[in-house]
Amino acid sequence: MKVLFATSEAFPFAVSGGLGDVSYALPKALRKRLCGMRVVLPLYAQVPDELRASMNFITSITVPVSWRNQYCGIFEAKYDGVTYILLDNEFYFKRGSMYGEYDDAERFAFFARAVLEVIPHIGFTPDVIHCNDWQTALIPPYYRLFYYNRPGYEQLKTVMTIHNIQYQGRYGMEILEDVFGIPSWASSLVEYDKDINLLKGGIESADAVTTVSPSYAKEILDPWFSYGLDRILQERSYKLHGIVNGIDTDEYNPAQDPHIAAPYTAADLSGKAVDKAALQKEFGLPAAADIPILSMVTRLASHKGLDLVQFIFDRLLECDLQFILLGSGEQKYERFFHQKAAQYPEKFKFYRGFDTPLAHRIYAGSDLFLMPSKQEPCGLSQMIALRYGTIPVVRKTGGLGDTVTDADDNGVGYTFQSYNADDMFGAVCRGLGCYPQKQYWTPLVQRAMAADHSWAGSAREYLRLYRELTGKER
Repeated sequence: MKVLFATSEAFPFAVSGGLGDVSYALPKALRKRLCGMRVVLPLYAQVPDELRASMNFITSITVPVSWRNQYCGIFEAKYDGVTYILLDNEFYFKRGSMYGEYDDAERFAFFARAVLEVIPHIGFTPDVIHCNDWQTALIPPYYRLFYYNRPGYEQLKTVMTIHNIQYQGRYGMEILEDVFGIPSWASSLVEYDKDINLLKGGIESADAVTTVSPSYAKEILDPWFSYGLDRILQERSYKLHGIVNGIDTDEYNPAQDPHIAAPYTAADLSGKAVDKAALQKEFGLPAAADIPILSMVTRLASHKGLDLVQFIFDRLLECDLQFILLGSGEQKYERFFHQKAAQYPEKFKFYRGFDTPLAHRIYAGSDLFLMPSKQEPCGLSQMIALRYGTIPVVRKTGGLGDTVTDADDNGVGYTFQSYNADDMFGAVCRGLGCYPQKQYWTPLVQRAMAADHSWAGSAREYLRLYRELTGKER
């Protein structure tokens, strides 16, 4: 099985969020299962110089972008056993940012065409092109329109993965032909609600559509979660699959994490107490082993459930706990948490920004981890928290409900269903009530650490899907 994994970002070359991590970890896991992999992404200005030095130039070609023919340099690099193909065009990708440019429509139309055009030049004929989010969603329509009957392309299958349905790539119909090069007779492939919707085009044209958790696959059929795409998803539900993401269990491993004060395992949790004391000292909190630390590592955005936290914040801080929050985002939340940090200096600490080593120390030193999201396609933080024996408190939505079962049912965390501050507070209180009862708490921590959320399971599911689409066993 040969898979070309098309993505707008991938660690370590260019990363802005979770997609970049997935685009590194999933191909790596598939490669370990003897699946032939190539990851293709733009060669952004943001690619570090040391990685550029490791790249090999293959060749250059021209890529049709509507009426234009644009240069495309093809470079190859290897990282962690996976081969990466980086596509160069400085006009499109030598920018100050990866996304949010005035001509993103044209930039990613170029990238989508380039992914298909480079196949004869990279010594790798894929069975499947796996596309990710709106930036690559034009690949399935372009394949249907221009490539399906070309020699060497006939048996290709396409998979479209929706990581977050909120981002769809919507544009006015007036650029259909001039920018995207799609003839007017084929406009139905990408037209939706009188606009061009690139994600809709991917859903319409791909052989299979996946999301990043089984629950999210069901949720996005509902208008409440779909951001308007429920109609096309309901029509194409026969090709919709939910496959939960994983985490890199080598990077997140308390037994050998270089960022934390002391290593520990489920069999010997003594190091976790050391990490807790170190975390309290780092944040200037009173040293108290018997007081549970509740933490959040999150973007400060409304869909993360922060309005629930705001609503019951003072009541929460009346409890016997310490609270640490790491994140940045919307100013209204940053201002609120700065004010509360000043109001409760002995109980609440807010670190604005993101710091990877610090995040590791928070996961390791905390006792409870809060994720009250309004929507969460998959979520990684709850799985990382479990890996570190830090008990997640989550709302049962999307991947949170798929990965965290309730402790009252011999599960690994505390859950609540309704998007309601009182229900969230009740779930936190259940965790706080269990913490002093070590005969229950210690087995809970050990169950959490034993949960398997590695990429191996996700890779098996994707490989099964690829085999179903292609009819190939190998």
